[in-house]
Amino acid sequence: MNILTSKSIKPIVALVVAALFLMLVAIIISSNITHADNGAKSQNGRLLTIHDRGEDKIILSQAATVGDALKEANVVVDAKDAVEPAVDTKLVASDYQINIYRARPVIVVDGSARTKIMTPYQTASQIAASAGITLYDEDIATISRTSDIIVDGAGLQLTIDRATPINLTLYGKTTTVRTQAATITAMLAEKGIKMDLNDRVSLTGDMPITDNMSVRVWREGKQTITVDEAVEFNVEKIKNADQPLGYREIQSAGIKGLRNVSYEITIQDGKEVNRIEIASLTTKQPVNQIEVVGAKGEYTTPTENENITWDFLISNGFSRNQAAGIMGNLMQEHKFETSDVSGGYGLVQWTGGRRAALMALPYPDNIYTQLNFLMSELNAGYSGVRDAIKSAGTVDDAVTIFQNRYERCGICAESQRIKYAYNILASH
Repeated sequence: MNILTSKSIKPIVALVVAALFLMLVAIIISSNITHADNGAKSQNGRLLTIHDRGEDKIILSQAATVGDALKEANVVVDAKDAVEPAVDTKLVASDYQINIYRARPVIVVDGSARTKIMTPYQTASQIAASAGITLYDEDIATISRTSDIIVDGAGLQLTIDRATPINLTLYGKTTTVRTQAATITAMLAEKGIKMDLNDRVSLTGDMPITDNMSVRVWREGKQTITVDEAVEFNVEKIKNADQPLGYREIQSAGIKGLRNVSYEITIQDGKEVNRIEIASLTTKQPVNQIEVVGAKGEYTTPTENENITWDFLISNGFSRNQAAGIMGNLMQEHKFETSDVSGGYGLVQWTGGRRAALMALPYPDNIYTQLNFLMSELNAGYSGVRDAIKSAGTVDDAVTIFQNRYERCGICAESQRIKYAYNILASH
């Protein structure tokens, strides 16, 4: 009996000892791998993807700033090129998408003056600033393709329709203002000046507007005063998913505007007892303050299809704001799914003949097939949409253009598309 009992116990003990030994070995190996991975990450540096003229370069770098990383990658940036994030941006996150916008020729037509400049910018105000030209709020600036390729070359043309400056005396206060109106009556309406029965104008309403003419508006029988008042600026906040919550950096300081306000006052016994605003004229528009705020952990990790779409749009020349505007629409349409549903097919919910054209392609469910199909439409029948988006400076404008002119949705939920776009911008 003793011999039989001994033989049955020893195998069990041996198995238990072996299992404990294997568990100990696994723990030691796992710990070593973790330390090795952490060491490798520390030694290899940050993952940087550099987008430059449709080509991507991926490097691992220990550089302290974006500019140092570009030098390390042998990417030469001209003084007229634009880099986003800026070359002096400190690298603090584990990975970055660096976009280089190369300067290209732009013809600036300002009245009889034609100036050719090199600039990477897309908006009229930025292009004008590059050319050393001041744009006023009343001026109309239009961006188009150059009309004479032989003379000007392929590029953009900024045409400025200048407003006419006049000297307007409004209830005793003289200010130089600019207007696109053709007559005195149209100018008063453009400036929001509503005439009372007791108001008078020094010129007839059909008098044509001419450079530096003087126009006077006054009120008879009532005492009025005109004072300068500040106009507060708004604050635009850009969320940065690489920075912690509570982080705040003023990227561009706001500037208060200015307006002339005319009041009708009532005075009794030498004291003012009543004041009513009768007219106001904004002489200087406020400039919004741009702030970068931390949003780390506030957003979910982007899906693989979302990351692929972002890289694809950036590589096709869209800015960060423009890419986010397009992708806010795609998130609303089908959340970057490429499948077929009752409402439409794929990323943008194609229907009808467009759906049939996509279905005729090899692997129509593939994300790259659908992105290339999207770009082929933007380069062909929807080239006007492409050009309009590439001229847009804000996320909101890019969302609206793609929504109204490409998606042509029935129930658009525009505010949700804009919210998605800003979330996507912060997540990349």
